[in-house]
Amino acid sequence: MHESFGDQSMKTVPIRVKSPTTRVIRILLADDHPVVRIGVRNMLQSDPGLEVVGEASDGDDAITQTLELLPDILLLDVQMPRLPGLEAMRAIMSGSPTVKIMLLTSLITTQQVIEALQIGARGIVLKDAVTDQLTTAIRAVSSGDYWIGGKRVVNLVGALHELMQKAAVPERKTYGLTPRELEVVGCIVEGCSNRDIAKQFTLSEETVKRHLSNIFDKTGVSTRLELALFAIAHRLVTLQF
Repeated sequence: MHESFGDQSMKTVPIRVKSPTTRVIRILLADDHPVVRIGVRNMLQSDPGLEVVGEASDGDDAITQTLELLPDILLLDVQMPRLPGLEAMRAIMSGSPTVKIMLLTSLITTQQVIEALQIGARGIVLKDAVTDQLTTAIRAVSSGDYWIGGKRVVNLVGALHELMQKAAVPERKTYGLTPRELEVVGCIVEGCSNRDIAKQFTLSEETVKRHLSNIFDKTGVSTRLELALFAIAHRLVTLQF
């Protein structure tokens, strides 16, 4: 009697096909603050698609390591010792034009953004937005787009045109005054007393005095009249006629 295997011999075993391995984006991190480098590196290393291949602490070192390691992305601080970020970027673009440079900065002017893009930067990321935006920005830049002002940019010419129009309008200098301090300045120009200001903004008169003391320190004036004249001359307020 022959043993029959029946349907058992016809069973098929599913074959698992591995998806193509996603290319890891190699990153060089250049910042003169060790704490910033550690924080950014730890965040990036938690993403399996990103790899920090090197770190630089000044502009010259950033140039050397970029030319040696040939990373996909260079995260470059604008304010760097020995050689400023924009100058380092000029040297890198002439020696390794294939690297995509992203500026990582605490503060940058519109004019600096325009200059950086003209030199060859592919992205600008503010340090206070690193946690939310950096990995998204890196992937956008790696794929061939730009990252400016917290968003992906495909049309660089259009973005530059908008930035240049914005740069043509002089920014009002506020001398480090907070929004509340600017409101107090406006009240001083209108001739309000400390009591009036306190009542208008629901503050104590002592708080108003502290605001005025800070304002005097920041603007370099010493009297209410000088402050009013300073505010008008430097367009800290808009006069209504």
